[in-house]
Amino acid sequence: MLKRVRQQQYNESLSDTLHRYRGVILVISVPLLIICVVLFLMPSARSSSNDVFVSNRKYLSSYASPIPSLKSYDVVFDAGSSGSLSANAKDPKAAAKSLLPLLEKAEKVVPRNMRKNTPVKVGATAGLRQLGTDASERILQAVRKFLKAKSSLKSDDNSVTVLDGTQESAYQWVTINCLLKRLGKNYNETVGVVDLGGGSVQMAYAISEAEAAKAPRALDGEDTFVKEMSLLGTKYYLYVHSYLHYGLLASRAEILGSSKDSDNPCVLSGYNGVYSYGGTDYKVSSPPSGSSMIKCREEALKALKVNDSSCAYGKCTFGGVWNSSEGGGGDEKKILFVT
Repeated sequence: MLKRVRQQQYNESLSDTLHRYRGVILVISVPLLIICVVLFLMPSARSSSNDVFVSNRKYLSSYASPIPSLKSYDVVFDAGSSGSLSANAKDPKAAAKSLLPLLEKAEKVVPRNMRKNTPVKVGATAGLRQLGTDASERILQAVRKFLKAKSSLKSDDNSVTVLDGTQESAYQWVTINCLLKRLGKNYNETVGVVDLGGGSVQMAYAISEAEAAKAPRALDGEDTFVKEMSLLGTKYYLYVHSYLHYGLLASRAEILGSSKDSDNPCVLSGYNGVYSYGGTDYKVSSPPSGSSMIKCREEALKALKVNDSSCAYGKCTFGGVWNSSEGGGGDEKKILFVT
């Protein structure tokens, strides 16, 4: 009898807890679904699980003081959608000020007597590209003024720019393969990189010269699918593409905004609120029937154009975008996911 009472109390406690934190669960559950969809659609790998690497930007570097052995420094900020510039789309000064904690940490790493000769670069990514020319330029100008006023590092008007999707993808591939000491090796010994950002998903991996020759010609205004790079005496052909609107924050907006009304099967029962992204507010509430994993998956696939029939290349990923059949390169396909 005592055991039955305790079980009933536990069930009631669990129910109350789930109801109390339903908003938090919503924020967590939708991104998890997006990540599952992205992983499902990535080029397949025939290698073992040991060939798949998972990383997070904040763990790639943990320096908090000057490094005496270095003779020069460069400071680079990756200004993405979450936590920096485009998160403050309507307030350029706040967007610029969001870099202050990063700037202070960077200046602690660079010795004081070297700071005036150490260049600082800010590369804004997909989140800012989505805001449009006028809004993004106001933020860029605010950041330029902020650096001149607050930073002891070297900067000019060219220090703050918006990266295009090809640059973003290629730079990530070079960085990761440099850290893993793969640069200079054959293309099929390198790793591919998939970066789930806030506003976009970047994909980059090396392919053969023969496969690169099959790439379709990019239309006016679109990024090319293949970028040629010579690194450490080796020429690489990189499949690079930035999937705008497929990042964690942007795709959540796409999914929540795909319903004709505010009811969305991805939302837990009882929730009624607003999700803001890119200057747009999305009213979000659960259907009368409650959430549904099956219907939520259908909404995600539709919103992200996973089963888009517009593919004209024989092999496509999201939204009819051409995708090389070689995946990560050769038989030993290796993909590193950066979140």
